[in-house]
Amino acid sequence: MALFVHLTPAKNSRSISRAGLRSGRGVFCVPMLRSYSLTHQWLRELRRWSGQREYVAIDFRVPDEEMVAVGHYGRARREVTAAAAVELVRELADPLGFEVVVPRAVSRREVHRIRHVKQVCGWRYAPGQHGVRPCPCPVCLPIGAYGSASIRARY
Repeated sequence: MALFVHLTPAKNSRSISRAGLRSGRGVFCVPMLRSYSLTHQWLRELRRWSGQREYVAIDFRVPDEEMVAVGHYGRARREVTAAAAVELVRELADPLGFEVVVPRAVSRREVHRIRHVKQVCGWRYAPGQHGVRPCPCPVCLPIGAYGSASIRARY
């Protein structure tokens, strides 16, 4: 059975332990990888947009033959089995930005564990953006965002 990690605000952990993960557009997750930072790569970006301060990781198992969607977050996803999705992401040279979508809810029996994670792991804005100057336009950098005035002043 394939092991996946879903990141969610800590306030949801009690309801997830009782009822499992609900699915609106599917359950977004990442396969459990050997690298902690690659497994939890979405954490900083989720924290940045959600306004939640603390996140937890939900580890859950999916049968190997179940169909899931896998792909880079900005591109089209393709449907493969859960085992194939894990292999595809593990074999990538740079798996930053890849995600897996389980198209159904995850029951509480499939949840392996709920654990606290380091809150400073992952990328911000987009994978591979470290060292790239941010775009100062109002679409990319909204007025009132943290540090936006100083970034605009430099341009």
